[in-house]
Amino acid sequence: MTPFYPRTKRTSLPRPAAAAAWLMASCALFLPHGVSAQALLPGANGTTTTDTTPIPTATAATNTVPADTAAITTGSINTDAGEPLLNDPSIDEDMARTNLRENTVDGLRSQLDIDRNDAQGVRFGSFVLKPTLGQTYNFESNKTGDSKENRSYLETGLKGTLTSDWSRHQLTVTGEGTWQRNVSGTGETEPTADVEAALRLDLSEQTTATLKAGYHFEREDSTDPNAISRASTQSGVNQYTLGAGIERDFGILRGSAKVDFDRYTYGDAELENGGSLSRKDRNRNAGAVTVRVGYELSPALIPFIEASAGKSIYDLRKDMLGFERSYDSYGARAGIEADLGEKLNGEIALGYQTYRFDDDRLEELKGFTVDGTINWSPQRGTDVAYGISTGIEPSTTPGESGALVYTLSSRATHELRTALVARLSNSLTFRNFPSGNSDDEKVWLTGAGLTWDLNRYLALVGDISYEHTTRDSGPATNIARVGVGLTLRR
Repeated sequence: MTPFYPRTKRTSLPRPAAAAAWLMASCALFLPHGVSAQALLPGANGTTTTDTTPIPTATAATNTVPADTAAITTGSINTDAGEPLLNDPSIDEDMARTNLRENTVDGLRSQLDIDRNDAQGVRFGSFVLKPTLGQTYNFESNKTGDSKENRSYLETGLKGTLTSDWSRHQLTVTGEGTWQRNVSGTGETEPTADVEAALRLDLSEQTTATLKAGYHFEREDSTDPNAISRASTQSGVNQYTLGAGIERDFGILRGSAKVDFDRYTYGDAELENGGSLSRKDRNRNAGAVTVRVGYELSPALIPFIEASAGKSIYDLRKDMLGFERSYDSYGARAGIEADLGEKLNGEIALGYQTYRFDDDRLEELKGFTVDGTINWSPQRGTDVAYGISTGIEPSTTPGESGALVYTLSSRATHELRTALVARLSNSLTFRNFPSGNSDDEKVWLTGAGLTWDLNRYLALVGDISYEHTTRDSGPATNIARVGVGLTLRR
């Protein structure tokens, strides 16, 4: 039997209006907070409107980004410590207003990156390879006292980055090498090679582990205090590295620990008389453990303390002059990280480092350390990086422990046009021998260059540099270089 429903009185609303009213009432029950049901109603022209006027509530009003800047995306730059990005909504909104990302000079690229590679790369399964091949023609003038040496040479450079495209974890392999061939004149070639693989493991939302392995090769500079004075070719230095680290976010506390291992081997130095000098007494293994704890005062300021301990063991117990150069190292630092957005970020730390040698005849090498980096963008299209670092270099001079090395550096890049970028760099290195048995040394290096992207695959590059080295005694060394070439990207 058909159920009987009593007849109800027809409302005064016409059928389309009644349907719209029922649609609004139904949607209001299911729409997210802040979106009105009226936004879904057809407009006068039959199209759907996009009115997203929030429904008034009793909660306190929050800051909002102005409508004309809503399309601009801002982000934080990770520091060297690898701290995770902060996502506090109120802080993000404040940063969006005060640190809006600057456009480039002609407004075509959102952020300047001097090492960028706009080529698409080559895909291998879940990996993307971006290779770069460069060829430059260079002229070098080397003057020490009354002795002067000129040469022209071709330099070939090969660089590649292989990056995984995984939803979780990441593997990055980078490689770079340069090879030089003299075209005219005489002078020592300076080949280099670098390979590094880094695996990031996202163990949890608060925990990240990192595994690293790498290789580095360079020829010892003739101006280095440990170089052989009468050598036609200095010793080649091979460095093998392994490392493992873990980082953990404990709320307002940030903790990290890492272990690093380095293996150094030295090739023979070729002498001017045709002979060779073995440098195997410098071969050594070095390991260090570093622990760091940071406290989050605010998302932008994180003070930290850091402690490290290490040991270096030489393959030969005594070098060719009878000194036992194996040593223990200890260090501590305290500093602060600052991340004020893309306009300004970095960290600075003060500390103390000491090397204690096995040989009692070698004085303990110790001193205060200053380390830090500051990244600053004073205006759109311009990036400036400042750095200061402190290192300790063991010596090969009889009775000499080594040197404290302080380096100040700066690098500026300015985008003249989207496809034309200018570079300027400076560095000043002080090498101080506390014992006074060796001459202290100062090295000033300055350079400038231009990169013109003809297209996303090909760029024209030009560079000029000048290096000035002085010592407490002896003549100064001046090296000037100029080069021009092409860089091919894929």
